[in-house]
This record gives sequence, structure tokens and C-alpha cells, in this order.
Amino acid sequence: MDSITLTKQQASRFILAHQRLWPPYEDDGKAGILNFIHRVGCIQFDPLDIVGRNPELVLQSRIADFHPAILQELLYEDRKLLDGWDKMMAIYRTEDWPYFYYRQREAAERSQRRDSSLVRAVFPQIRKAIEERGPLSSIDLDHNQKVDSPWGPKRLANVALDSMYYLGELVIHHKVHTRKVYDFARRHIPEELLSAPDLHETQEQYHDWHVLRRIGSVGLLWNRGGMVWSGIHGAGSQERTIALKRLIKQGRAVEIRVEDIKTPLYMRSQDRTELDTVMESDNQITHATILAPLDNLLWERELVKQLFGFDYTWEVYKPVAQRRYGYYVLPILCDDRFVARFEPGREKKSNALIIKNWWWESGITPSEKIRVCLRDCFERFLGYLGTNTLHIDRTLVKREGLDWIPRDKY
Repeated sequence: MDSITLTKQQASRFILAHQRLWPPYEDDGKAGILNFIHRVGCIQFDPLDIVGRNPELVLQSRIADFHPAILQELLYEDRKLLDGWDKMMAIYRTEDWPYFYYRQREAAERSQRRDSSLVRAVFPQIRKAIEERGPLSSIDLDHNQKVDSPWGPKRLANVALDSMYYLGELVIHHKVHTRKVYDFARRHIPEELLSAPDLHETQEQYHDWHVLRRIGSVGLLWNRGGMVWSGIHGAGSQERTIALKRLIKQGRAVEIRVEDIKTPLYMRSQDRTELDTVMESDNQITHATILAPLDNLLWERELVKQLFGFDYTWEVYKPVAQRRYGYYVLPILCDDRFVARFEPGREKKSNALIIKNWWWESGITPSEKIRVCLRDCFERFLGYLGTNTLHIDRTLVKREGLDWIPRDKY
């Protein structure tokens, strides 16, 4: 199949349409969440909670009237979603279990550390404890010896539970804040998924599947190194290049050329109809939304910079002196442009949203349309947070022209 040439606006609008950000809010409720995650494969998890954890922020920007309790029900009551590993820690549909189980187990078995025999020696005791007492977390177990882990020395109980999870014997039953409570996978994963054979007969088939899945996680991707490709077992740049050639030859992927971007991009062939719809549309949407720091749209930040002209780094891991903006800063998208970013916080007693700081993007003049979009955006965001109060310093309001925020909110 020949390559397709797009303008930057066409490419950026296609990605936004694929991400359910342009036009907005076509999905709602649990069905909408499941449809979106099916479309992108997974959403990334991070435990940091300033105004919600990353998956919650991803979903509030796409799902009408989203509240965090809906995601918790899908994960730990309905069992339609699963805590797992795809691109780093992630949430994906439970039906994807067979696609990940065999490669994850192989990787866990290859990862033999100095204390592996000690860790495996306590597996029978942990199995017995879970059989007798039900779902358990590390604090419910007495194995206090410190052993090696990828994150440094940890309690034997923690490392053993994590190991049994990576091997597929345990799943996360629920979480108490960030503390994981484990139970047997057989109690929560349907038997037809547990007993399903390896769906990839060869490593090449697995690479093709996961590379194509990762393209679909964003919409358009290039084959350049970066965290966007993390989690694909055994696939570096060379293996991805070979997989992409196979996928194009098979008609499952399409090469995309974008004006002023030298590196070719790739799209799933199944998304061609969606691309055609975007190219034929002249819709002007009046909508703004707040994005998560690890939003799928932002997984390949250099691509975002080249397509949207938006340079974003999540600076939580940077020393204070090296930050350009702040510790935890969220982007704001208005229609198909990034217009601003802000640093949020929460007031513990009142649960109010705090706007600590605000930065307009270069070249953005806050027109009346943008001001209306932002007012609606923050009304929805307050609803997602379960509050009707916003705190912001009046000096910041005056300095940045934020008088579109209703005065009764602060």
C-alpha cells in the first residue's frame, strides 16, 4: 500500500479524533470507558494523586460525567478491566489477558536475581495464607527479611507477592490507596482466558501484534527510540523496523508522510476510514479539556512538539532548580491547539481545586471563544473532582487575564 501524505493539521486532528478528543464526549459511562480502552489498548497508571491519578485524568477528558468510582467498579467489581503491564504500569481490558500472560511469565522467569530462591521458597506459605484468609497485601504477611528487587531492597513479602503477580498466579484484587491487595487469578479471570493458548506462535507474530497495538495507543507513531515503545518484550528499533515492514506488506499498517516531518509515521490500516472522515470534515469544535500528564496523546512528546508545537515535560522527577514550570503541571487543549498549562492542587479540608500557577502558550491570545471554552472546561473538571469551589490568587487572575473564572468559585 502506498504511503499517505498529510498536512500537520490533518495529522494532528486525526490523532485527536482517534483519541476521542476531537470532537469530544461521544462516549459515556462504563461502556464508553471500555470502548475507549479497546480502541487504544491501555491507559498508563501512575500512583501520584494531585487531582486524581493518571488513568482518572485520562478518562475525565474523554468520558462524559466521569467519576473515579466508575473506574474502580470496572476494575474491582465488574472485573472488565485489569491492572497489568503494557506501556509501563497500565490498565487494559481483562479479555487481553492471554496476549500478555505468556510473554510476561517468560520475562519474569528469566529475571533470576540473587535472592530468587529465597523468594520462591515462600510461595507455598503465601498460597496457603490466601487460601485460608482471602485476598492479602504485604502488610498481612510476616516475611520481613530484606531482599533484592528492581527498585532496591524491599521486604520479602512485597517481593514475593510481586513475583507471583508477574508470573500470572496472582492479580490485584483491589488497592487501598496505592497499597496492592492480591488474590488468585483463577478466582477473577474467566477460565476460558486462563486456559487460552499462547496467541502468538512465534516471537515475530508477537512483535507484529504489539507494535500495531502501540500505534493504535496513540493513532500515529514513528519508529524512533523513546518510552512510547517500552514494554514490548524483545523488540528494539531493529525488530520494530522489521515488524513494520511485515505489517505494511500484510496491509495491516500504512506509512504516513507529514509535511515538514522527515521521519515517516505509521497508522493502523483499520483506522483509514476514520482518517478519511477527519480529512473531509471542516468542523470547528468549541471545546477545551485538561489532559493527564501521561495521557496517550503525550506518550511521544517529540512528535507532539513537531505536530502541535507544544513542548511538554512532566517535571515531577526534576530537581526544583531545573523545572521550567512546576512540580505537577497539566496541559490544556482547546479544539486542536494547546492553549495553556497550569499547576493544580487540592485543599484538604474543603476539597477545593487550587490553581497555583498558570502559563499561556506562546502565540495564544485568550479570545472570547477560548475564555468560554475554559470556563466550561473547569466547570466539568470541578464536577469530576466532586467540588464546586476553586481557589486562585487574585494577583494571578489579574496577571494572566483569568477573569473568565466565575468570581463565586474563589
